[in-house]
Amino acid sequence: MISGRTGLRFRILAFALPAIALALGSFWLLEVMRRSAGDFIPDKERSEPDFYVEKFSYVKLGKTGKVQYHFSGAKLTHNPKDDSYDITLPVINNLGEATMPMTMRSERAHVNSDNSRIQLFNNVQIDRPASATTQHLHASSEYLLVLPDDEVMKTDEPVEIKLGTSTLNGVGMFADNATREFRLTSNVHGTYQAPQR
Repeated sequence: MISGRTGLRFRILAFALPAIALALGSFWLLEVMRRSAGDFIPDKERSEPDFYVEKFSYVKLGKTGKVQYHFSGAKLTHNPKDDSYDITLPVINNLGEATMPMTMRSERAHVNSDNSRIQLFNNVQIDRPASATTQHLHASSEYLLVLPDDEVMKTDEPVEIKLGTSTLNGVGMFADNATREFRLTSNVHGTYQAPQR
């Protein structure tokens, strides 16, 4: 015959064993889920580029639905940390309705996440072809910041500008296509030759 104490021990043991087994099973399941999630969720923020595109071409439309500019390059690399882009051998063709066509190229570029700031680096070349009313324009610098939505280009670096056979040199440039404002900041000098008729 089982005494009252022994019966109480069996009842406690009968209740405690399943509770202990349930607790251990829960810890095991939590550990399995944590390890599985670690395979899909990185432990730290990703800083390496996550994709690249070679020989890309991008067209931005204006508010009227017409092409505002065409952007192409040899290679585009996406930076997930700030959602920006690095571009090798970029070429920008400005095709806005209110502006004359202009081509900008350089060795590399950096574009922010919403495409509102385009930084061109190393051997920046700007060309606007001649038309019935203007001469061919060519400008060069080592750095250029383009704000396409504001139609602004600027740099703090030395700039050389050629308009036909005339040349203009200076350090620092600001050009606003919307207001037609243009200025060179310092060390400005140039030569002017009247266009031939």
